[in-house]
Amino acid sequence: MARGDRWIREKAAASINPAQVETVLIHLEEHWPETAQPLVDVVEQFPLGEAALLHLLAVSSICAARLTHDPDSLLWLCQPQICGAPRGYAEMLGYLQRSAGNSIADQGFSALRFWKGREMTRIALRELANVASLEETTGELSQVAEICIRNVFEHWNTELRQQYGSPKAEFAILALGKLGGGELNHSSDVDLLFLYSEEGQLTAHVSYHEFFNRLGKRILETFSTRHPAGSLFRVDLRLRPEGSAGPLARSLESMENYYAGFGETWERLALIKARGIGGSRELAYEFLRQHQPFIYPSSASPDLLDEIAGIKRRIERDIVGADKLERDVKLGRGGIREIEFIVQTLQLIHGARHPFLQESSMLKALRALRQLDLLPREDVLTCDNTYQFLRRVEHRLQIEAEQQTHIVPRDLEALRSLALSLRFSSSEDFTAALQERMRAVRPIFERIVSGTSTAPPGVSKPDDPEIFSDQKRAAKALSDLAQGAGSFHIAPRTRQIFRKLRPALLEWLSKTADPDTTLNQFVRLVEGYGLRSLFFELLVANPRLLELVVKTFDASHFASELLIRRPQLLEDITRDPTFGEPRSVAENLRRLDSLGADANNLDPIRTYRQRQLLRIILRDVLGLIQPAATFAELSDVAEACLIVVAKLLASEQLTVIALGKFGGREISYGADLDVLFVGEDVRAAQNLMIAMAQPTAEGNIWALDARLRPEGEKGPVVCSLETYESYYASRAQLWELQALTRARSISGPWQHEFMEIAKRAWRRAGQDAGLFIKIDDMLQRIRRDRGRGSDFLDLKTGAGGIIEAEFLVQALQMRGNIWEQNWERAVDRLHEHGRLDKSDVAKLKDAYAFLRRCELVLRRYDNRSISTLPSDPDEQRKFAIRLAYQEFDAFRRDYLDAREAIHALYQQHITPA
Repeated sequence: MARGDRWIREKAAASINPAQVETVLIHLEEHWPETAQPLVDVVEQFPLGEAALLHLLAVSSICAARLTHDPDSLLWLCQPQICGAPRGYAEMLGYLQRSAGNSIADQGFSALRFWKGREMTRIALRELANVASLEETTGELSQVAEICIRNVFEHWNTELRQQYGSPKAEFAILALGKLGGGELNHSSDVDLLFLYSEEGQLTAHVSYHEFFNRLGKRILETFSTRHPAGSLFRVDLRLRPEGSAGPLARSLESMENYYAGFGETWERLALIKARGIGGSRELAYEFLRQHQPFIYPSSASPDLLDEIAGIKRRIERDIVGADKLERDVKLGRGGIREIEFIVQTLQLIHGARHPFLQESSMLKALRALRQLDLLPREDVLTCDNTYQFLRRVEHRLQIEAEQQTHIVPRDLEALRSLALSLRFSSSEDFTAALQERMRAVRPIFERIVSGTSTAPPGVSKPDDPEIFSDQKRAAKALSDLAQGAGSFHIAPRTRQIFRKLRPALLEWLSKTADPDTTLNQFVRLVEGYGLRSLFFELLVANPRLLELVVKTFDASHFASELLIRRPQLLEDITRDPTFGEPRSVAENLRRLDSLGADANNLDPIRTYRQRQLLRIILRDVLGLIQPAATFAELSDVAEACLIVVAKLLASEQLTVIALGKFGGREISYGADLDVLFVGEDVRAAQNLMIAMAQPTAEGNIWALDARLRPEGEKGPVVCSLETYESYYASRAQLWELQALTRARSISGPWQHEFMEIAKRAWRRAGQDAGLFIKIDDMLQRIRRDRGRGSDFLDLKTGAGGIIEAEFLVQALQMRGNIWEQNWERAVDRLHEHGRLDKSDVAKLKDAYAFLRRCELVLRRYDNRSISTLPSDPDEQRKFAIRLAYQEFDAFRRDYLDAREAIHALYQQHITPA
């Protein structure tokens, strides 16, 4: 040390983190302004006390870093009027304007960022010194965020109006979540809604919608941009209508239409905290007035409590995990979110009758519940005290580095530091206090939310026919199963066996998406089986088989019709010792060759294909295979059938090349097979396509799609090697060469030669300087030409959809000369070559797998190529249940998250701003 080493050691030794404090003080001493009061005097005479300053340096590495980088900030904090009392909005804003003048937005808002860092340090100091209440701290943090948001908004609003002119419409920014409640923490996301008053046309080429969405985009980009002067806040717009798939800004009328037609329970909860913080106050007020009946309905839905309880269960299961339930102070059992759900549930139920409850602040709403006698005094005290305690714990976790964390650490030293920062004498005392408080909340939550059934009596009982929509028809169907229909006689023993079967049957039916249809299909299966007593005995003796039947009938109408037509297939397939094993192309070829099919009789192949589809669906429904394995097995069956039919039709001189998902071994149910034909024999190709697609009583084999050939549908079905080479070298568009990414040889004499031509052309295309622009142009064209209307419903071509993920990977493959037909393996190779980092790979794989699983469930029902979510609310509910969600609302959040992840990565790599 240059000077004063002894006093620094002494001060540091008195703190809870001597090493960090000593390092900070040494740095400050070495860079201390010569004209300033000596550092030792500043420390000892600090307005809040020496201990308060040392505690800040010990607990918060980010605050310590700010002070070492700018010692003047410490001198600023030394002023009693700065940290002696909370600062109001006007005082904060006035200091910003005095210190930055007209340069707030200069150099990427560096002055605003610096001001924000100082204020965050001051607020942390006051909280750690125990001179600020929780409400003072969260209120000041919220004010800092509001000032940042308003300044960024006002700058870009002025810039865009100078560039495009001024719309005759108002714009408002509404805060949701903790910012809406004025309860921000030290590392909160700020949840926002962007709203404008009406539609209109600003110029011939720019509508109001485009103007305000550009404004929203500029605001979002500013907050997400990293800067040496520090970060602003993480802005989260996913709570807006349609989440990440929806526009950034909507008109008031569009908002009203959305919430009236599609608003979910979780969106009611979110809007409880809505508050105007920027732009037009009148527009924000009008929005809240207009949506008051949605937020606070005059009579709550009978399913409200079940939905909220379901949301909490999914949070604990899917986000927190069993190992963190006792350590996650925000989302865990008895945590902050649980207290918020208690209060918000009662606000939803009683808010319409008691306007006093229409309060965005959690603690104020909690106290209002007590004043209205809607929650017992003891429960209010428990929730109030626990909420404030958990928020303080959350703040200590986040103050250290302003990272968004709310998990109490397992590491003993980290746990000890946390306990000491909260003024506990030991980590054991802290842990005991934490557990005691969180465990006191759960019984209140269960009593208010989980413990009250809102459904009519008897609906949820699995042995009650009221689980059906058409109860009279269901009751008759159950009676017919037991007693026989009309004059059909049922033996007493059969009725006795069915009485044993009935409870299990109804239990499984109660878990299906469509109990009525599933029961109807089950009745048809029983009627077609023959000896129902034997079938009932089989199901009673094999509960797993009953589960499989009911699940299959609910999951796939296509499979249920096959089983009803040929009930013996159920036992034939499931009793096969290889039922649990995948079948390779070679194994499928071996079995196909033994069937005795010939060119004049392809029905054995059609029957085999139907049987294998059913086998795969049964394995899929039971969860014996994951979606990726399902796609591979479907592709292998298709490939084997194609090879055998080509051979039987004497098409050996015809070379077949797979493209698309067939090339990647990734086809789903109901898919056609994308192919190219190489050779001279046009008749052979035509005969092959006809034979594969020709339906008979046994169905078809697989439809072939050769439209990716040179010149598309206008070109010849079969082309020579020379034609392909010439076309790809001179006339092919980039998207045609991009399609070769998945080219894979299937059969024929020219496989190797064609693949060499394809790879050369593909590699040349990858060197195109405009590669990414052209690929993105093609994606936009596909959206225009094939879009299904609602971007939200279109999981294939919509923003962040399946095709976007595939185009992203193919573009990176082409640019990096990484040849791989299979999408998942291509992603792995991109990571190996440094084109995608580990985090991006995980996000991309998870999101793509989720969307492909959605597509699989959609297509499995009718074995039909469909990539659009249902628009009917009841069909949406059924679809969600088939994906193992309780309701569409829960699915919707995960679905939007997946699409947002893909779209963000696509924009990052292919269309960066």
